[in-house]
Amino acid sequence: MAKNYLAPNEILDYTIEGGQAKVNRTAMAVFLMAVMAGMYVALGGLASSTAAHAIADKGVAKLVTGAVFPIGLMFVVLNGGDLFTGNCLIVLSTLEKRNKVSDFFKNLAIVLAGNCVGAFFIAFLQANTGLFRMSDGGFAAYALKTAISKANLPFTEALCLAIICNIFVCAGIWMMYSAKDVTGKILAGFFSIFAFAISGAEHIVANMYYVPVGIFIKNNPELVQLSGVAAEKLDTLTWGNFFTNNVIPVTLGNFIGGVIIGVMYYLIFKKFTKPAQ
Repeated sequence: MAKNYLAPNEILDYTIEGGQAKVNRTAMAVFLMAVMAGMYVALGGLASSTAAHAIADKGVAKLVTGAVFPIGLMFVVLNGGDLFTGNCLIVLSTLEKRNKVSDFFKNLAIVLAGNCVGAFFIAFLQANTGLFRMSDGGFAAYALKTAISKANLPFTEALCLAIICNIFVCAGIWMMYSAKDVTGKILAGFFSIFAFAISGAEHIVANMYYVPVGIFIKNNPELVQLSGVAAEKLDTLTWGNFFTNNVIPVTLGNFIGGVIIGVMYYLIFKKFTKPAQ
């Protein structure tokens, strides 16, 4: 009877083939798939924030966030999409010399740009609804506090949280690749992203939704008044702070975390495992 999953060494070969295929597409195809992935992750953020914003207990709020947020990755993997964090695993096809190093980084750059467009689009749409007035402005306060904290992270803290994030995410994607059926992929993806979401780790594409949402709220005087967030805190929520304190370290950290997963399995199965006799 054929098994319905791939063993870790088989996942490696599958990921190498997949990485080569990802790199060999047109730039526009990559970009549009990345826009879709950015939208999907942002939808996960939107839904999980809506579910958790009014929960006073932070532990329970994180559990609720973790239970809802994984829908974003499920959309990406099952519907199709290119996510910066997952595409870091293209390092495997690069190590196998199936594609050039320059092609690897070109793919990541296009994907990051597309992810940004998709996530920002969902943030823009949400900002033009009445959702942030929910709970008498409680939703606006929750979203603002989330954005402010992300825009003011110390560099090293953001970097380390981002490395942790993509170890979670790429380990989860690795498990999803192992499953040959939809149910298996959903279960593998749910629990890994559930753990990431409650950990407090930093995901660059998710942040491309969370921080713009906060800036949109900041620029709406009615929502600022409803939120009750102090003006001095709002002053720190800027595009400049977001880029310097979050985008740079989190992008770098996510890259490192994904490469750690890829390189470790490459070394294990391609360099330090003897071929079967």
